[in-house]
Amino acid sequence: MTATTSDVMPATVPASAAAPVPMARLTFVELRKLADTRAGMWLLIVIGLATVATSAILLGWAEDSEITFAGLYGFGLLPSAVLLPVLGILSVTSEWSQRTALATFTLVPARARVLLAKVAAGVLIAIAATAATALLAAVANLIAPAVGGDGSWSLDPSMVWQSLLMQVIFVLMGIAFGALLLNTPLAIVIFFALPTVWSILGGSIRVLADASEWLDLNVTSQAMAEPDMTSGEWARVAVSAAVWVVLPLVLGAIRVLRREVS
Repeated sequence: MTATTSDVMPATVPASAAAPVPMARLTFVELRKLADTRAGMWLLIVIGLATVATSAILLGWAEDSEITFAGLYGFGLLPSAVLLPVLGILSVTSEWSQRTALATFTLVPARARVLLAKVAAGVLIAIAATAATALLAAVANLIAPAVGGDGSWSLDPSMVWQSLLMQVIFVLMGIAFGALLLNTPLAIVIFFALPTVWSILGGSIRVLADASEWLDLNVTSQAMAEPDMTSGEWARVAVSAAVWVVLPLVLGAIRVLRREVS
């Protein structure tokens, strides 16, 4: 009688069959990566200091009637509205400029999920920045009566979510430009220069004046700083956001999905 033995190879699970990383964990990782780089950390510090400075400016030099919670809150949103989109740009472009895309997409081959996590992280950082601004405005408004300020707490409820939506739109615009261009200096320059040039052209050329009322996000978003927007104002915001946020984000997503990682 002869006995035969066979070597049994251990079964291997292909990468495609492995359980995907939960979206919540991916989003947390992307949030952490916003402050992991020196540029991201300093940008967050500058945003915080600039927001504190807005309250100090109003408390020290504004008219007494302007030192209210609404005034402190609205003015305090300016630094994050300008600088948070840069953080959104860095969240995408840093993957390519610092050559971490290879590691990221090796660990998570589904690039669409990574990009979606970056979008979710951008939305969360915009919400956090808005909440922090409101808290800082409340603290400053408690000090207002001591320096002769009005100290009024009245704020139209629509202003809360309109301002939050505006912050989210601009952060997503930054992410969109970063995904579309995949180059940090170029994306930052184009992000600030192109809308500014379009605003100048729309304000100086009569033929473009009507179009700029619908396609200039800098113009249409101004209505979001006032309570009780009309349906027409919402329509203009939607059209301009589609042009400056949705379209570049779609094109940028296609480029991220197709670009070769080296």
